[in-house]
Amino acid sequence: MTAPAVPASSPASTGELSRIPGLKTRRNAELGLLAFAMALVAMFAWTVEANQFGTVSGTFWVPPVLLSILFLGLHAVVRMTAPYADPVLIPAVALINGIGVAFLRRLDIARAIANKEPAPGVFAGTGGRQLAWTLGALILAAVLLLVVRDHKAVSRYAYTLGLVGIVLVMIPAVLPGSLSEVNGAKLWIKFGSFSIQPGEFAKLALVSFFAYYLVRKREVLSLASHRFLGLDFPRGRDLGPVVTVWLLSLLVLVFEKDLGTALMYFGLFVVTLYVATERSSWLIIGLLLFFGGVYVAYLLGEAVGGPFANFYDRAQVWLDPFATANYERVGGSYQLVQGLFGLGTGGLFGSGPGGGSPGFIPEVRTDFIFAGLGEEIGLFGLSALLVMYLLIVERGLRAALAVRDSFGKLVAGGLAFTLGLQVFVILGGITGLIPLTGQTTPFLSAGGSSLMANWLLVAMLLRISNAARGPAASGAGPDRPGPKKAPTQLHGAMTEVIKP
Repeated sequence: MTAPAVPASSPASTGELSRIPGLKTRRNAELGLLAFAMALVAMFAWTVEANQFGTVSGTFWVPPVLLSILFLGLHAVVRMTAPYADPVLIPAVALINGIGVAFLRRLDIARAIANKEPAPGVFAGTGGRQLAWTLGALILAAVLLLVVRDHKAVSRYAYTLGLVGIVLVMIPAVLPGSLSEVNGAKLWIKFGSFSIQPGEFAKLALVSFFAYYLVRKREVLSLASHRFLGLDFPRGRDLGPVVTVWLLSLLVLVFEKDLGTALMYFGLFVVTLYVATERSSWLIIGLLLFFGGVYVAYLLGEAVGGPFANFYDRAQVWLDPFATANYERVGGSYQLVQGLFGLGTGGLFGSGPGGGSPGFIPEVRTDFIFAGLGEEIGLFGLSALLVMYLLIVERGLRAALAVRDSFGKLVAGGLAFTLGLQVFVILGGITGLIPLTGQTTPFLSAGGSSLMANWLLVAMLLRISNAARGPAASGAGPDRPGPKKAPTQLHGAMTEVIKP
């Protein structure tokens, strides 16, 4: 018996996947969560002024409202270009971004009070600049969503992106310290008062290259030569890519004097390799290579100094921060110790937004913003903030699991892991878990490079989650981009029931 065929819906004329009745987009849920996030940001700003001035001005609501307008604009772009994208990503990131802008403005207010100056304007100080950087970051994210309608199209430029990523990583290393060094780490390109951190953009390019390379080579890299302790280890001749990236990471550690950046790039490649091959042995090999290289760099720093001296000094501060705490604002472990004091002072509930003294912590606007926030929102508030980061990473990994092509799986998994690893590196540094690094806290720290690069990361996750959650579309194949065909639907196919 043959069932009558149901006509399949035709694809959208713009090349986007057509909407299917009954398949929910969850955009209204995203809008509601976004409104709740902005209400929390407004409450934070209100509390800051109440604690700092003893009263609340009539303009405290201006930054939260401006942020709300900006995020609503991105929400509208997502409605048009990625209607099935994950509805949690934008509200979660918007909450962190909004808290960052409000806290930076809180620091501006405290500085103005200390200097007996009038309260800073909405667009003045670090908070005002961060608000402007947020506008630029959201515009870039919207442009990516408008231009990249299919994430698989990025694979066409994989080798170009890989080359661009390596160049961006290496530029600060070859520049003189006066043009690239900040607090001992060479991660910047400085032009007068303007500076950019190219490594933030390099990670996006390298994720795409790693994903494309591993999709093409995963069968070879999955081969095992022998089994040891229940694990299948790869053939010796297949170790070349891992050793190459390991050497590049060590070069970053030596010449850019930053452990966090080296760990992020090497960890990104090894984890992406593990996701592609599903072999735990790659993780073990990666950990042994990285920590072995770090230990050798530490010994060389103690013996010969030179390019290894900065890493050796940071390791010494990490091993015993109070031994070198000279309580001066330069040198020693003053920064780390003050950050630990700030976290300890905050206790469980904190002193309240605007009620602490984060100005005693050096670099509280950038590297140590977690410590400054921890003093005012306490362990519970900081844990809630970390849950937001964990939620973003989880939604990225969920998109990686659900998307139908291998390239998208590796890109989404790599981007989500990159964000999580960056949070771990910076939080581990300020709590004394690992040596201090020059990494910025995503969406919180002052600075345009990190904010724009991470919003581009979120935009790519939105694009991939749209493909994962939306109706299936057939193309040139799961791993290679090709011309779109009509969406394939099960109810539109000819069916036949065969009785035994």
